[in-house]
Amino acid sequence: MKHTKKWYVFCIISKDWFMLLLGDDMEKKKYEEIVAKHKPTETRGQNAFIAFVTGGIVGVIGQLLTEVYSSWFDISSKDAATFMLVTLIFLASLFTALGFFDKWVTFCKCGLIIPITGFAHSMTSAGIEYRKEGPIFGLGSNIFKLAGSVILYGVVSAWFFGLLRLLIMGG
Repeated sequence: MKHTKKWYVFCIISKDWFMLLLGDDMEKKKYEEIVAKHKPTETRGQNAFIAFVTGGIVGVIGQLLTEVYSSWFDISSKDAATFMLVTLIFLASLFTALGFFDKWVTFCKCGLIIPITGFAHSMTSAGIEYRKEGPIFGLGSNIFKLAGSVILYGVVSAWFFGLLRLLIMGG
């Protein structure tokens, strides 16, 4: 009798696992209908166009800042470009802290995330999110969560392409 009960329990568990693995056709169809009903329409062309235009606007703003800094402070374009980068980083961090950079990113997509403004946004967002956990375990250990991978792959890519240039062009 004991063996029969154990076998019966094993059969019920096995049947449940079997149904779990195969799934019920009716439940799959219902699930697919619900997913299809609530799935947002994807407009890749529109998103790409918006990102292209927005990225272009960021580039134009950067060039204008470079020209303005170059003429106002009577410095070279190379030095003005440094000031321009600092300005864009500051503005992205400020707008993130004020809370409306996220809304812009939702609309502009990669047009704002790919340039240096996206890097500043990721670090500021992490800093704001983890500031309550303290300076060591909050900011210190979490501020580079997203930006750390960008830095890592940027450095590795720079090393790789530098080595490639050295091998191909000799220096």
